[in-house]
Amino acid sequence: MSNNKAILFEKRGRCGLVTLNRPRALNALSYPMIAQMEEHYVDWAGDADVYGVVLEAAPGRAFCSGGDLKALYEWRREGNTGAIFENYTSEYQHNWTLDRFIKPHVSLMDGFVFGGGVGISLYGTHKVAGENYRFAMPETAIGFFPDVGATWFLPRMPGRIGLYLALTGNRIDRADAYELGLLTHCIDAHEFDAIRAAMCEADPIDPVLDERHVDPGASALLQLREEIDRHFAGDSVEEILSSLEGATGPHAEWARETAVKMRRNSPLSLKVAYWQIRRSPSPALEDALELEGRIARHFLTGEEFYEGVRALLIDKDNSPKWSPSALEDISEEMVEAYFAPREEGAFKPINPFI
Repeated sequence: MSNNKAILFEKRGRCGLVTLNRPRALNALSYPMIAQMEEHYVDWAGDADVYGVVLEAAPGRAFCSGGDLKALYEWRREGNTGAIFENYTSEYQHNWTLDRFIKPHVSLMDGFVFGGGVGISLYGTHKVAGENYRFAMPETAIGFFPDVGATWFLPRMPGRIGLYLALTGNRIDRADAYELGLLTHCIDAHEFDAIRAAMCEADPIDPVLDERHVDPGASALLQLREEIDRHFAGDSVEEILSSLEGATGPHAEWARETAVKMRRNSPLSLKVAYWQIRRSPSPALEDALELEGRIARHFLTGEEFYEGVRALLIDKDNSPKWSPSALEDISEEMVEAYFAPREEGAFKPINPFI
C-alpha cells in the first residue's frame, strides 16, 4: 500500500483498492485524501491491467462521515479561504470523475455514510451496504446545504422524501436506502473479504454480488411516505413546519419531532436547501455540481457554516447562534443570491477521461 496513512492505495491482482483509514476521525475526508483519490482513479482508468476498483474503510463506526470540517474551520481562522474553496471544488470534481469512471467500482459500506461519504460512493457502478449502514445528508444542521450532487439525487427520490431528508438531515438505514435506489446490494459485512478477493481476480462482479445479496426488510421510511408527502408539500419551509406542528392522528408525535429537528437547523440553510430541491426538476449531475459549486462559495464566504462547525464540532456547546435566527427574517432576495452566478471562482466539472 502507498501514500498518506489517512488513505491507503494498493494495486492487488487486477484490482485497485482504496481504504479510508481514519477510523478515529470517522474517516472524514481531508483535501489531500480527495486529491490522491482523484489521481489514482485517473491512473487506474487508463491501466489495462486494472479490472475495477474497490472502495472501503478501515473497521469502525463509519465508512465516511463526510468532509474534514475541523480542518476547514482552522483554515478559516488562518484566513486561508483559497484552500477552503479548493477543497470543495476538488471534492465536486471527484464526484464527477467517479460518475465518468467506466470500470466496475464497488463501494463496500458499513456504518455512517454521511455527506461527502455519499459523494465518494454513490456514483460508482455498485453500492454495497452492510448491516450497520446509515445514510444522511446532515448539512442543514451545520449551516451548509446538501451537496456532492444532492441537487441531482434527492429530487429523484419518490414524492417529497428527498426534500424531507434535505431539511431534516435524518438518518436512514439500508432498507430505506435500497428502496430509494441509493444502493445496488445489501450484503452483510462479513462477506466483504470475499467480494474484494473476487474483484482482485477480475471475476465478473454482478453474480458475485447478486448471490450474496440479502433482503434488507421493509423500509420504515417509505411506510411514512403519505405523511411525508402531505407535510412537505408546502410552498415554503414555514408552511411545512406549520403542517408538521399542527398534525393530528397516529403520526402526530413523529410530525412534531420532525418539526423540532428542523427548527434546530440553520434557518438560512433550510431556506436555501428548500429551493435547491424544489426550484426545478432534477438537473443533470454535471449541472447540479456546477450549481453546488456556486452555492458553496456563497456559504463559504459567509459566517453561518463556520458557526455551525464551531457549535457542533469545535466548542461542542450544541448552541449555534444562527444569523438570521428566524425564518421570517430571511427574504427571497437573500436566498436567491445563493443561486446567482459568480464569475470569480466559478466551478465547472471536467471529464478527465477525454
